[in-house]
Amino acid sequence: MAVRVSIIVPVLNEAAIIRSFLEHLHVAAPDAEIIVVDGGSKDETFELCGNLADHVIESVPGRARQMNAGAQIARGEILWFLHADSHIAENSLAAIETALSNPSVVGGCFRLQIVPTRWIYRIRDAVGDLCVNRFHIALGDRGLFCGRENFRAIRGYPHQPLLEDADFYRKLRVLGRVRQIPIKIQTSARHYEALGPLRTSLFYLLIMTLYLVHIPMSILERMVGWFASRKACVRQRAKVSPAPSYP
Repeated sequence: MAVRVSIIVPVLNEAAIIRSFLEHLHVAAPDAEIIVVDGGSKDETFELCGNLADHVIESVPGRARQMNAGAQIARGEILWFLHADSHIAENSLAAIETALSNPSVVGGCFRLQIVPTRWIYRIRDAVGDLCVNRFHIALGDRGLFCGRENFRAIRGYPHQPLLEDADFYRKLRVLGRVRQIPIKIQTSARHYEALGPLRTSLFYLLIMTLYLVHIPMSILERMVGWFASRKACVRQRAKVSPAPSYP
């Protein structure tokens, strides 16, 4: 049977959650081809995928390069890029196929719901929806998807360490319509908790604002690198668990 949708998952040191995530995909998207692309994990991520994915491959580090490597071997007519801490609805595949059945639609994304339920995360979700609807910018945690031919037409994700997903989505918009599907993808708040959700949300709002006014990517990379180093130090001291918890 021909593969309709290929799910591509870039991972790095996700041993704590990768098996539960792949088991979830088998339930929520049983007909999809699953491709895991490891960017050089130092833990057991690669081995733990076992028989839970159709393909488990290694690539050079970098989320953009990993997703492009997965797309190269994908057999599906539709490519769907997911993060390993995502939780998808069971009608997501059907919604993607319905959206792309319109010839004018070249790709899209989903709405996002950060878990757990806290007011700051609901504001963060709303700001993200505004970026999608007003500025046609979507980040990877929203589950970006497109037709395989359209992926090739824009030459995949740009090889840059930051905001490759935003650039990718904007390039899709040049080809045709992009659609935000009103179904929600849930994602863990683990990346927000180390330095606090308000501080982290404000920092990334600043980064996105600077991106929109065309501040050089090299400056944004240095800012994000500094912030990530602070977050790593706090996480190490607090021993924050990486495992998400969904309702």
